[in-house]
Amino acid sequence: MMLFAIVALPLLAAGLCWSTREPRVAVAATLVSSLLVLALAVRVAFSVLADNAVVAIENAVAADALSALMLLLIAAVATTAAFFSWGYMQRMSHDPGRIWFYYLNLNLFIFSMLAIPVLVEPTLVWIFVELTTLCSAMLVGYENTRAALEAAWKYVTLSLMGAAIALLGFLVLFSAMRAAGGETYTWEGLVSAAPRMPPALIQTAFVLVLVGFGTKVGLVPLHTWLPDAHSQAPSPVCAILSGVETTVILYVILRMLPVLNAVPGLETQLWAVSFGLVSVGTAAFLLIQVRDYKRMFAYSTVEHMGIILMAAGLGSAAAHYGALYQVLTHTLAKSFCFYAAGAALLATGSREISAVRGLIRRSPAAGASLLLGGLAIAGAPPFAVFLSEFSIFRAGLAEERYAAVGLLVLFIAIGFFAVLWHVNRMVFGRASAAVQAFRLPASCSGVLVVAAALVVVSGLYLPEPLHDLLQRAAASMTR
Repeated sequence: MMLFAIVALPLLAAGLCWSTREPRVAVAATLVSSLLVLALAVRVAFSVLADNAVVAIENAVAADALSALMLLLIAAVATTAAFFSWGYMQRMSHDPGRIWFYYLNLNLFIFSMLAIPVLVEPTLVWIFVELTTLCSAMLVGYENTRAALEAAWKYVTLSLMGAAIALLGFLVLFSAMRAAGGETYTWEGLVSAAPRMPPALIQTAFVLVLVGFGTKVGLVPLHTWLPDAHSQAPSPVCAILSGVETTVILYVILRMLPVLNAVPGLETQLWAVSFGLVSVGTAAFLLIQVRDYKRMFAYSTVEHMGIILMAAGLGSAAAHYGALYQVLTHTLAKSFCFYAAGAALLATGSREISAVRGLIRRSPAAGASLLLGGLAIAGAPPFAVFLSEFSIFRAGLAEERYAAVGLLVLFIAIGFFAVLWHVNRMVFGRASAAVQAFRLPASCSGVLVVAAALVVVSGLYLPEPLHDLLQRAAASMTR
């Protein structure tokens, strides 16, 4: 019942937005829905810790530790994004009467993401992955400018091309299962049938899904839509796109790892490690020359997705734990970074790095948030991103993957200095003219405080239930 309620609440909120078309009703419905979904996601996580799984419909709707982790992250970012949107959209929207349309698509976007972790049949998962594209494209092009519409169309075009490739991969996977005599086309059914599946079909299916969904994740060279979409979408939408949409699509790829591990003699780790390192390295050098601070955080997402995929490809339980720990820390830090970017945009009216100087004097809240976000996402100690990356380094060294770990450390170091170089100039640089003080909307300030607290505390303390959930989720990937 909880799983149905989690998925149904955003859909109900979207219905209220559509039926009333009243901005105040849309805001209230979205805030209430997001809070209820967060509370239910926490309940699901504790239920999974107690019983290992929550089953609503056998072989159709269920949640294990990995699903519960994703539900928790989606719900947390959706809640902060809803509250940040409250004040942000009032200031940024050129047509206040259209705000209900923003919240309609925001709720539909959240609904489509929440459905992905609770569905256990790959073809249904594929349908909702593509639904995330359609719903989020309306948000990317919300401002209705030429640049925003171009970014939305580019996003849709590349994502749908990737969708066709991923669908072919799932069809090959289904064929391999049937060849092995499997009857249930679910994640668990695939793991059970995997030892009897033809290795060539399994490897082909994995590569097709990796390439197809790699487009949505933002893996190089399929990443080109991501910086465009993030520079044009409203900042709360960017927090969801970058913080959880990319990771929830990557979750689908991670779901295939137990299937691959169950096939005797199959070596697919090289694909994941190679794709991951190429993404990290490319993003690191793109971060050096970036000129738009929202695009900067978008390239950082490409970097982090590569880190997670590379860690998952290492194959050990410790590496899988590091990969999921990186998913958690990326979600918290990256969503906060885009809230900070939204605050900077409100304060300065510009996305250009060169146009933002002395932000700490114009808006202490925006400046401090941007500095904190830059330090956190770049991987400075003692923030949690540093801890998750260090756990991946340690797992790689334990497996004697010295070349891969060495390249990863080099690329992360380049990205670290690039991000902090840009952030330092924006926050502390000397402005060309006298700066005027700026006050953020109350809801935006409140979200910045809460999100900053989560980023800081997560680097100092990991609650025991969350640690247990990460361990169980990592174990489900390793088997």
